[in-house]
Amino acid sequence: MNDRTDLADLATPSALPSTPDRPLLVTGATGVLGREVLRHALATGRPVRALTRRTALPADADTRWHTGDLTAGTGLDEAFAGVDAVIHCASDPRHPKNDLPAFRHLLAAARRAGVRHVVNISIVGVDRVPMAYYRIKLQGEQLLAGSGLGWTNLRATQFPQLLDGMLRPLAKLPVLPMLSRTPVQPVHPAEVAARLVELALGDPVGSAADFAGPEIHPATDLAADWLRARGSRRRVLPLHLPGRAGRLLREGALTSPGHACGTRTWAEYLAER
Repeated sequence: MNDRTDLADLATPSALPSTPDRPLLVTGATGVLGREVLRHALATGRPVRALTRRTALPADADTRWHTGDLTAGTGLDEAFAGVDAVIHCASDPRHPKNDLPAFRHLLAAARRAGVRHVVNISIVGVDRVPMAYYRIKLQGEQLLAGSGLGWTNLRATQFPQLLDGMLRPLAKLPVLPMLSRTPVQPVHPAEVAARLVELALGDPVGSAADFAGPEIHPATDLAADWLRARGSRRRVLPLHLPGRAGRLLREGALTSPGHACGTRTWAEYLAER
């Protein structure tokens, strides 16, 4: 079930209407995307809950925080009780295999609680690029599609913060290595967050249209811009990635040219930083 159309065909619209007095629940609410989702969710005026593994909960009068561990499946039922929609932003890139048991526990808790709608964030290219983390994200999409719940899956392109985090350690080298002839289309997480909240308030749609940034740049150009913004005189070293993965990246597997929904550019991100 690697074809996107197959996933869309499995969408299960819920018979339950969205109810304004039922909460939205955000997982991964302390992360880069999750914090933005939380902010946009609060702006709707709906009750908002947030799930975290931390036992010391934030002192936030507007958000009802819950301690729970998706990987272990503990502390979830109280957080999910009475929830209208879940926006799932939690992920563990350092231990990506944890994402699948975490997703299974989330879906089981959502079924027990009668959640109307589960909205998941994924990545453009997970069905094309043969990377371990992408394969796990694709398996998560398939778990969602087969869950029997009302669901929506949104694929987005890369966040500037991800590129920034990748470039920082590389910038310690005499030259900054970067993939050659590889187009990238960064999108601001705040804009993706607004779209996730919009989707969560609506009916489940299955596979939503991609959400990509406003501009496509060669990765080497982004790296050079980043160095200039830091006042660095280091040079970018273009590297050719061989094999199927490299070919797909050069063909634009990380981009979605027809879905340039974002407006905030890479240059604006660098200026803000």
